[in-house]
This record gives sequence, structure tokens and C-alpha cells, in this order.
Amino acid sequence: MPVPNTRPRSVRPIHPGEMLREDFMPDYGLTVAGLAQALGVSRQTVNELVRERRALSADMALRLSMLFGNSADFWLNAQRAVDLWDAAQELERKGTRIEPLGVV
Repeated sequence: MPVPNTRPRSVRPIHPGEMLREDFMPDYGLTVAGLAQALGVSRQTVNELVRERRALSADMALRLSMLFGNSADFWLNAQRAVDLWDAAQELERKGTRIEPLGVV
């Protein structure tokens, strides 16, 4: 029987750009220019993504899933995890406290 992991993460999830840069591009022998050409987007778009300066869009998730034969959900879930982590860290940094509502 699986045990749920309820502990908060202590490290940021892996950005989809890092996955591309470290895992996918080397395995397929792709450069930024080659990946951009294969995806039909600009080199700047791919460069910003792999340098983790751009969030992965739904459009890019679909393009990557078609190119690599995996699902768009794979890419979007990776981005979602990063976005939620960043938002939680920002709320914590600001000291935001929200009390859950009880049923009346």
C-alpha cells in the first residue's frame, strides 16, 4: 500500500527547460537552433526556455510532445510544479497566512 508524501518539498522542482537542456537535447543531438527549427519557433524562444527564463506555454507543450512522442501533460505538469513552488515561496517570503474556512 503506497504511503502518501505529505511533507513539503525542500527543493525547487526541475524546470522543463532544464529537462530539455540536460536530458532531451543531448540524447537527440539537438542544439538550440536545431530544436527551434524542429519546433517551428525562434531560437530566442527556445534559448529563453532552456535557460529557464521563460515558462513553458500550452502551445510549446504540444509542440514538444509531438516532437518527442510524449504527452503535453508531461511538459505542463513539470511547469505547473515549478509555478506552484515559486508561488508558495513568494507567499512564504511575504509572510502570508490564510486560515481555512469552516463549514457554517
